[in-house]
Amino acid sequence: MSFLKRYLTEVKSKEKYYTEGHIMKNSITPGQISQNNLKLIYQYIYKNGPVSQQDIAFDLRLSRPTIKTKIEELESRGLIRKDGQIASDLAGRKAAAYSIDPEYRFAIGVEILKTQVKLLRVDLIGRSSCRTVLDLAYENSDLYVTALCGEINRFIDSLPSGKDRILGIGLSFPGLVNADATEILYGNILDCTGLNIATFRRHLSFPCRFLHDADAAADSELWTSPELTDFLYLNISVHLGASVIHNRKIVSGLHGYSATIEHIQIDPKGKLCYCGKRGCTETFCSLSALLDGDDEETFFRELRAGNAAVRKRWKKYLHYTALVINNMHLLYDTVFVLGGYMAVHLLEEDIEQLYDEISKMTPFPEVRDYIRISKMPKHSITIGAALPYIREFLEGELID
Repeated sequence: MSFLKRYLTEVKSKEKYYTEGHIMKNSITPGQISQNNLKLIYQYIYKNGPVSQQDIAFDLRLSRPTIKTKIEELESRGLIRKDGQIASDLAGRKAAAYSIDPEYRFAIGVEILKTQVKLLRVDLIGRSSCRTVLDLAYENSDLYVTALCGEINRFIDSLPSGKDRILGIGLSFPGLVNADATEILYGNILDCTGLNIATFRRHLSFPCRFLHDADAAADSELWTSPELTDFLYLNISVHLGASVIHNRKIVSGLHGYSATIEHIQIDPKGKLCYCGKRGCTETFCSLSALLDGDDEETFFRELRAGNAAVRKRWKKYLHYTALVINNMHLLYDTVFVLGGYMAVHLLEEDIEQLYDEISKMTPFPEVRDYIRISKMPKHSITIGAALPYIREFLEGELID
């Protein structure tokens, strides 16, 4: 059930309880009903706009005076705006249509890599803009944090919208993050284990939090795939990562190590992984393992052109990726979404090759219906880093 439907059910129950005259210590107050109606109307417009006042009144079963008052309040505060008129076959004046203003608030997503930092702005409908990429090599030092925060502040200053509209800044890392998003639990790729958000908050005058890059990418998939309730997201980027989604929530696990399939050992005598072990899935199925120093665009251009040596390498890569997917599918029979930097290069024929490889491994009759290419093939990590702030605003109380 979506947050809008769930919230509508809760509000209807509370309103019924209140209007029936029940008296309890914690019963809902008229002020709370008024705020609930404001939030409910805004969320309805967000989901269905452009809509007329009549549409809102009919679907939410609220009185026209209530709708009119709340529409005027939302419009005066800049949360919504007139958006043309509703076409009608009926004679007479056409009704004004209303939509939310996606620029009312926005969030900043930051992706931190070994040699680069990617930044972008995400508005209330999840649309990204003003993207920039900085050449800034990571180092575990106060000097780096100061330099990065300076760049983030300059990026914010360059935006067309005012600073007062910023909800927060999400900082994604190729590392595991603790439950309250304030500390890097495991960050061997960048040597940032133990890094605390407080070091950034000293330089940034906005709410900020850490995110695991795989979880950020999975969150962007959640945003674009409302039909998916449970799935396993494979973030195939420079490094490999994964995220388990259950009931549309990211599962972090007992100690925060859930879905770290990149460290499942395939060959104890294989290549050295950044974790210090040999032959981890990371060394077989990450994008860097595939490219082995080659240029990404050149590799895939040669692959699609039919270069025999490149195709042979790709086939071997798909074999190991199929091995990982099959093993995980035997453990967790769910949808698998292939995302990250790899997603933009994948074709349906590649998915069919994966199914062909899996059919040689699995003991069960294989139904080819559970592997999908990400709907968010570009900038998924950076967008996903900003989305928690957008969600919190949409589910919040609309209080400035």
